[in-house]
Amino acid sequence: MTDEPKKNGIDEENTQKQTEAEQKPDAAEGWSQPPEALEALVAERDELKDKYLRLAAEMDNLRRRTARDVKDARSYSVSNFARDMLAVSDNLRRALDAIPAEAREAGETGLKALAEGVEMTERAMLSALERHGVTKLSPIGQKFDPHFHQAMFEVQNPDVPNNTVTEVVQEGYVIGDRVLRPAMVGVAKGGPKQAAEASAEAESQAEDAEQ
Repeated sequence: MTDEPKKNGIDEENTQKQTEAEQKPDAAEGWSQPPEALEALVAERDELKDKYLRLAAEMDNLRRRTARDVKDARSYSVSNFARDMLAVSDNLRRALDAIPAEAREAGETGLKALAEGVEMTERAMLSALERHGVTKLSPIGQKFDPHFHQAMFEVQNPDVPNNTVTEVVQEGYVIGDRVLRPAMVGVAKGGPKQAAEASAEAESQAEDAEQ
């Protein structure tokens, strides 16, 4: 008699569990998808991921280009103005060169003061340009470089290697790493070719080492 209520209780519990199991949807049936649908989802995911990566790369490139453009704008925004000021500086130098050496040596007060004033103006102008990144080239003794020099004539000089700059007709200037105005120069001719070739080979080897 005492075992019957216990047995009935077990039967009722099993019946309840069976009923809950029947009412609960099958997990496999609820989440199963046709293979085509799963492949479509994977393809869509990969497409979205690829678009995201491309967009991220484009934004990074845009950021770098913008930073470079801003830097260039700051460095080279005065290029045209600086080039015009160099023309003024050239005129000041021509004015000084036009004063006869005898007159300057005579030490006339008015002429001497005028010359000193022009020289001070020239120095102040070049100093102001230098503060904005404009620097003068010093090509004497260097190998002729068409990127920075403009050859005006050749000079027969057997004492220096061929293509060595020996004279400067007009000063050249750069702003940052860009040529503002090439230096007009005279180039040596008739010197030892072996030295010139050795110099060119050394420069080529240095460039290859950097790369």
